[in-house]
Amino acid sequence: HRVGRLYYLTTLFAEYHGHVIALTVRDTTDSAIVRLIVDDPDRARELMINNDFPYRESDVLAVELMAEGDLRTVLAALLEAEINVHYVYSFMRQPADHTVIALNVEDTEVAAQALSLRGFKVLTQHDISR
Repeated sequence: HRVGRLYYLTTLFAEYHGHVIALTVRDTTDSAIVRLIVDDPDRARELMINNDFPYRESDVLAVELMAEGDLRTVLAALLEAEINVHYVYSFMRQPADHTVIALNVEDTEVAAQALSLRGFKVLTQHDISR
């Protein structure tokens, strides 16, 4: 929770040709939690380690939305599958010019199946990388 730390992190990514494609920040009294989705997880891991940024990795599920009402349908599919959503990202850069959200859920495999059965395209790391 220091002034300029997020700027420094994004500058590192830019200098080493890494791209932040989705971001959330949760600010608390004592610290801030920055959650990033990047196009190259291996490069991001190396940058975090080499520059003393504490980090933890989590799986997310990226889903392509074709229409405004699709968010509700995505959430309905997860509800039917009894999958809890822990947090959601909205992509800053949209792969293939479509709206994409990423979800951290309790069971990514079951969630991916539920969404695929509803006709949603679940994206891979390859789909979101540059």
